[in-house]
Amino acid sequence: MSISSINPVNGEIIKTYKEDTEESINQKIDQAHKAWLSYRKTDFKVRAKLLLGLSKLLTERKDQLAKLMALEMGKPLKAGIAEVLKCASVCEYYAKNGAEFLADQTISTSASKSYVSFQPIGVVLAIMPWNFPFWQVFRFIAPALMAGNCGVLKHSSGVTGCAIEIEKAIVDAGFPANVFKTLICSSKAIPKVIEHPYIKAVTLTGSTDAGKKVAEQAGKHLKKTVLELGGSDPYLILEDADLEKAAKVCAEARLINNGQSCIAAKRFIVVKPVLEKFTSLFKAEMESKTTGDPLANKTDLGPMARAELRDELHQQVLKSIKQGAKCILGGQIPAAEGKHAYYQPTILTEVKKGVLAYDEEIFGPVAAIIAAEDTEDAIRIANDTNFGLGAAVFTENAALAEDIARNKLAAGSCFVNEGVKSDPALPFGGINQSGYGRELGMFGIHEFVNIKTVYVK
Repeated sequence: MSISSINPVNGEIIKTYKEDTEESINQKIDQAHKAWLSYRKTDFKVRAKLLLGLSKLLTERKDQLAKLMALEMGKPLKAGIAEVLKCASVCEYYAKNGAEFLADQTISTSASKSYVSFQPIGVVLAIMPWNFPFWQVFRFIAPALMAGNCGVLKHSSGVTGCAIEIEKAIVDAGFPANVFKTLICSSKAIPKVIEHPYIKAVTLTGSTDAGKKVAEQAGKHLKKTVLELGGSDPYLILEDADLEKAAKVCAEARLINNGQSCIAAKRFIVVKPVLEKFTSLFKAEMESKTTGDPLANKTDLGPMARAELRDELHQQVLKSIKQGAKCILGGQIPAAEGKHAYYQPTILTEVKKGVLAYDEEIFGPVAAIIAAEDTEDAIRIANDTNFGLGAAVFTENAALAEDIARNKLAAGSCFVNEGVKSDPALPFGGINQSGYGRELGMFGIHEFVNIKTVYVK
């Protein structure tokens, strides 16, 4: 059996990889466990030095790795470089802060001494998607390695080259052999990987359906999971918002990574007094983006990751239009590139409950504009979803904005006058059908450790 990486620009096979057998998968997991038995005893200073070296190496290889992303999943070069540098930053962040996050915490009790100790648990399985092929992995592996854990990665098959380069970078940075292993396999192999006794926990970024399956499989074996799943992020545009700024931020937030991001803006909920003006400004911003070859420096939008994903997206648009939405921009497959994976930036207006673009996640460069009567109606619409990953509100009333973000929007991350994004210092994750658990920050490094009580009388 084999796995191929396919260029979404032209549909050509980049490289074909031999798929791991069940025996070779088990061997890699065994190697990672054996490595952990020694690595868990290393000092925080040693781990920090290794992470800083990895950060430096990633920075040096940013151009090479960005080109690989462009070839395997269509990410424009400038976006790929930014992604690699963000990976470098998360390695540096945990190198500088990990020891503090994992330091013993003294608790006052009736004991002569009582405290909480944070200890590594072993080998963590990461199941990762293609849309941010480096960042998704590094926001897991940087804290895992700093905590003294080891990892095995089942990456999306289309970015196998990226997965191999991640393992190579960790080896080249000087980490002990086998602390991180890449499994080259299909999703069919995952249940047995989860079942393996040396796999102690699982983290997945992907669709809600995939998360449910992994949670079920892990639950059978009482293994902890962290799930970062789909989203249908609402962006609220209130009457006193800076509309020009909002339109610019919203266009960038919708088109990030060619629209293929769980935290990309999906639903733009605009109060009626500013609906017409915002829509005009937003359309101009969407039209200004340059679509083209991801290897060209001026390209803002490349192709979607795979042609079948583009075709599924187009069917969602057509169904939404049939259900009553109005398409005011895009909505077509470019004729000259129809056999590949490009899709035009698209705007749907008059989107109401019952229209697919209102109720479902749209994973591509398609924006849904929803009219709201007033602020309270906008909040109601924003929360009228099964998801709960990110949300944003645009208004010049700082007190109102913070109240809405803190108290009224149901999401794991709420931003004011800015697009939703992840930051190494801030916990990241969702609620409801967007998953559970947190990555990044202090909370992220605590997800996969044994939070142990020590009580001495």
